[in-house]
Amino acid sequence: MSEQSNAVGEWIKTNLPEGVVAKIEKYAKENKLSEKEKQANLVLANQFYSNMQVTPGEAVGIIAAQSIGEPGTQMTMRTHHFVGVAELNVTLGLPRIIEVLDLRKEPKTPSMLIYLKEPHNKTREAAEKIAGKLKQVKLGELTKEISLDLVNFLISLKFDKDELSRYGADLTSIHDTLTRGLRTFTVDKGGATITITQKTRDIKKLYRVKEKLKTLPASGAKGITHVLVIERSGEFLIQTFGSNLKSVMFIDEVDETRTTTNNILEIASILGIEAARGAIMKEITKVLDEQGMPVDSRHISLIADLMCLTGEPQSITRHGITAQKSSVLARASFEIPMKHFIEAAIIGETDRLTSVVENIMINQPIPIGTGLPDLIVKMKGEDEAKGKRKKKKD
Repeated sequence: MSEQSNAVGEWIKTNLPEGVVAKIEKYAKENKLSEKEKQANLVLANQFYSNMQVTPGEAVGIIAAQSIGEPGTQMTMRTHHFVGVAELNVTLGLPRIIEVLDLRKEPKTPSMLIYLKEPHNKTREAAEKIAGKLKQVKLGELTKEISLDLVNFLISLKFDKDELSRYGADLTSIHDTLTRGLRTFTVDKGGATITITQKTRDIKKLYRVKEKLKTLPASGAKGITHVLVIERSGEFLIQTFGSNLKSVMFIDEVDETRTTTNNILEIASILGIEAARGAIMKEITKVLDEQGMPVDSRHISLIADLMCLTGEPQSITRHGITAQKSSVLARASFEIPMKHFIEAAIIGETDRLTSVVENIMINQPIPIGTGLPDLIVKMKGEDEAKGKRKKKKD
């Protein structure tokens, strides 16, 4: 029994990681703990650390899958949660988990949480002013009137100065945008009015341009259609419907170190793979906690690590992680088996049977737990028999 305990003990690290010890030291100092109390915390942390370690050959993937999959079966199918107003809703529950694990290119309800720098986060009025700059506003929302003059073949845009100020729009920039976009028209600016004159007389085209102008983006970040100022922990921040992380991060008043989006692929392309990994963990944890089903962070971490292993985010689908498996049988066990078998046969692919799934399929011991080590038996008297055979040959 003692030999077995020693063998198991060899795998367990007895010393706490330096980072954990430093945190306990800091906590003890901040809370003025005595030396005895500090040591008690260290002993308790050591016990937890010993218990959390995994022995070699443990089927951590299956445990992680069960730990997340079982609560997933109990999860509500409630798709949306309204944030403040009906226009701002975010996907929650099982649909959101599926979105994250499938790594959808565009979330069903893309959303951002935008933190502001001081002093813009101290008052609601200051935050709303920044929110106005962020919201994508169409030209039709900024104008008092869009009139069509069929005699002179021109379109007249009369702007509301209050609306321009509210959304941080500039008449000069609107004029420049229209000049670049309307090559066959002459664009003139005077006071709070912009006049667009057609060079070639075509009534149908003039009417089409007039209708198109109403929906033309005039200011704000592309894709952010709704904004809402909310208060959290004594500061004001902006919740959005729609996501444009790149544009938002370049706004001076925005605190880019804390601003987040629920679009994983957007995070990966702008901030890198480690940020995407953190976002995957955060999104899954958030959904499970909101449903009252907390899961150990190590299980979620394993999935996030697997999705970001290659340096590019990969979904848990037949096009993502499963497609990367070296085993033909493992790939075939997931979906569309005939396709995998035919392709493997054409190129003469070899399956080394090194993982779990393929060994189960052909009824062999699986390489986890006691199936991981190979057992070699040395028969008694084998050396003597070899010696005798050698003497006879000599």
